[in-house]
Amino acid sequence: MIVGTPKEIKNHEYRVGLTPESVAELVAHGHQVIVESGAGTGIGASDGDYRGAGARIVADAAKVFERADMIVKVKEPQAAERAMLRPGQILYTYLHLAPDPKQTRDLVKSGAICIAYETVTDDHGGLPLLKPMSQVAGRMAVHAGASALEKAHGGRGVLLGGVPGVLPAKVTIIGGGVVGWNAAQMATGLGADVTILDRNPEVLEKLAMFFESRAKTRFSNRANIAECVAEADLVVGAVLIPGAAAPKLVSRAMLKTMKPGAVLVDVAIDQGGCFETSKPTTHQKPTYTVDGVVHYCVANMPGGVARTSTYALNNVTLPHALAIADKGWKQALGDNIHLCRGLNVCAGKVTCEPVARELGYRYVPAAEMLEA
Repeated sequence: MIVGTPKEIKNHEYRVGLTPESVAELVAHGHQVIVESGAGTGIGASDGDYRGAGARIVADAAKVFERADMIVKVKEPQAAERAMLRPGQILYTYLHLAPDPKQTRDLVKSGAICIAYETVTDDHGGLPLLKPMSQVAGRMAVHAGASALEKAHGGRGVLLGGVPGVLPAKVTIIGGGVVGWNAAQMATGLGADVTILDRNPEVLEKLAMFFESRAKTRFSNRANIAECVAEADLVVGAVLIPGAAAPKLVSRAMLKTMKPGAVLVDVAIDQGGCFETSKPTTHQKPTYTVDGVVHYCVANMPGGVARTSTYALNNVTLPHALAIADKGWKQALGDNIHLCRGLNVCAGKVTCEPVARELGYRYVPAAEMLEA
């Protein structure tokens, strides 16, 4: 199979779909790999590094899309990239379709086979291809929130951990999954006063046992969210419903109860955001203010630490890429139910039920497409 990786073109996205080491693995399996010139610059990988691993370097993305049987990316394809997809071509990347009707429409129209990292599952009910980026984003959320709290950046002028004689900042984390857990680790490590909200009693029990007295836990309901948000200096939105749009848990009315200069960091922005006032921002202009509250809603947070993120991502995406290249997409998905759950759009059909429900498409089970 010919596997291609273009340079990412989303604003300030420095990650890349394949590292030179991943290219070498694909080549060792007998596949051809083509890489757009400069694709690895953001992680410190030169064209020479890719050539040394066995890749062929091409001048532009058009040549990658024209020649490759499978496109391996990081972020969802932008409009110019979607226009280059063709029927039967495999796209393997993050998609986050539920809040993005334009992308979904274009992918359906393309006839491509679109496999989304974020809906691939594992034996434990987890999302292993999303997990490393959730770990990165959770940790970065606290870094970003701490920076936004600085007065020069529009915040309250509060240091997360305080100093002797001065209270630390109050940090509220909504969601106790991978993002929330990692955000809590960073915030407690810096000495903040941390409260984590979640709806799952088992998750709350695990959080309480792990953090002990370093963080408080509360059941996530409207009243508790409203109370914690009103008291917080920093709120991290860390909720996820796999494949579906994020629920709006912090309303515009709640902002009026918050302290001037408090900060909201919406890690769920890829899925539409969990704050009513959220809208996607970029690393170039990461924040905006609504009712005196600073919003940080960068839609590709891990792109800011591109090298760490790319290598962490390739660790989990490469085994499936090898399976698809070795077996072809139908057999690879047929052999692995967890990878099959990553199929979101296939030959003009929407095969992810939450996406179909959110955007009004007829849902076609992936199994039907494998049998077609």
